[in-house]
Amino acid sequence: MKTTRRDLLKHSAAITAGMATAPFLSAQTNEVVRKGRPLIIDTHQHLWDLSWQRLPWLKDAPPVLSRSYVTSDYLEATQGLNIKAVYMEVDVSPEQHQVEASHVVKLARDPKTPTIAAVVGGRPDGETFGDDLKFLAKSAEIRGIRQVLHGSTPQGHCLNPRFVAGVRQLGEHGLSFDLCLRPADLKDGQKLAQLCPDTQFVLDHCGNADVNAFFKEDEASREHVNSWKRDLAAISQLPNVICKISGIIARVPEQWSAADLAPIVNHCLDSFGPDRVVFGGDWPVCLLGAPLRAWIDSLTEILSERPEQEQRKLWSENAIKFYRLSV
Repeated sequence: MKTTRRDLLKHSAAITAGMATAPFLSAQTNEVVRKGRPLIIDTHQHLWDLSWQRLPWLKDAPPVLSRSYVTSDYLEATQGLNIKAVYMEVDVSPEQHQVEASHVVKLARDPKTPTIAAVVGGRPDGETFGDDLKFLAKSAEIRGIRQVLHGSTPQGHCLNPRFVAGVRQLGEHGLSFDLCLRPADLKDGQKLAQLCPDTQFVLDHCGNADVNAFFKEDEASREHVNSWKRDLAAISQLPNVICKISGIIARVPEQWSAADLAPIVNHCLDSFGPDRVVFGGDWPVCLLGAPLRAWIDSLTEILSERPEQEQRKLWSENAIKFYRLSV
């Protein structure tokens, strides 16, 4: 049965208000919660506080994102789950990178929060990146950096020599780099990972595949799907790249089901294999499509026919190894 975004957001509000478990949660997810609540590591948790953080991209964002989202909101969104999180940078103004890092380190050291590690913002080709890196390397809670490579960032930007040199430095300090780029730029990501074999990479959001293209018959949509499949399979061959199963829920159509997401998820799982995939919630950006619990519920359904060991690896075990987490 197709689920509408309006229904999901309505039920999400009911959970936040402390009402009974929302009916969009399937029997599978409810069973997961009842049987000891297996651990989930959310490797893509966004938090922002607009009272002090500057996020330039929000000026063009939909209203649902134009407010602060802090730890208390995340706890409401994940109520009833056994979940820990890796903070993901929120593309603050570059002059706030160190402030962001200091803030999230304190957050990760607070045992009252679900956040236990962080990937923070950085500019590998920035003039001060060497100093920034020394600052970041001092904090055990920081596992890597990300610079968003879509939007206004031109194609090929990540392949300029200075950028490549900065990403190589990350590997020298035991820090990873998240690849968040347009599907058409997957080849750039592949080339960057090849040029930096000693740096670990995380491909965000299933390579940003367009969910809607999978339901259309026009030539452009078919080309998008075929190119994404081909390029994702190619980058998956590199041993220093893992894939984050995340993000696609933000781009679902008005009516959708778990089956609509399955082709993207399954291609990622089959390409990267069970040992190089991790789960990411992408909250609160996921609210552009559906609540976080709806994403977890849908992914649970998609994974249901895979071996339990592979499911555990995706939900938590791979992330614990990759991010060197103590849980």
